[in-house]
Amino acid sequence: MSRVTELTIGKVERIAFRLAQEKLTYKEPIPEFSSRYPQKLESCLCVPFQKFSGKDLYPGLLSKAAMLFYLLIKDHPFQNGNKRIAMTCLMFFLYENGKWIESDPKELYNFAMWVASSPADAKADVLSFIEKFVKKYAVKLEED
Repeated sequence: MSRVTELTIGKVERIAFRLAQEKLTYKEPIPEFSSRYPQKLESCLCVPFQKFSGKDLYPGLLSKAAMLFYLLIKDHPFQNGNKRIAMTCLMFFLYENGKWIESDPKELYNFAMWVASSPADAKADVLSFIEKFVKKYAVKLEED
């Protein structure tokens, strides 16, 4: 299996955050990137890549993608727009790793809303559902 490319703070700011801010503002604006809560975003980006005794705690792309998406929604690293930013980060993370999600925008919206409203004690089930959702809709990007 090939190595999974991680998201960095710089990539999130330059690409995923800007996309959410420019394209997904709707009625509620997304505040400037510098207004994020200190260290929360950094934690959200690091956790999916944690290891214990040399083994990934979240092995494989789908597991990492699920944890990333879950944490970006549930840990609220931004003052506003966390679900929108989580979606653009998920899409960009998958893109960086040769995948994309092909799904109806309304289904993506409902998916993010469902994750946001899920109870904390259902975390394992929610992560499993996120993995299944991504697996169902992820397609391999065609190489030029």
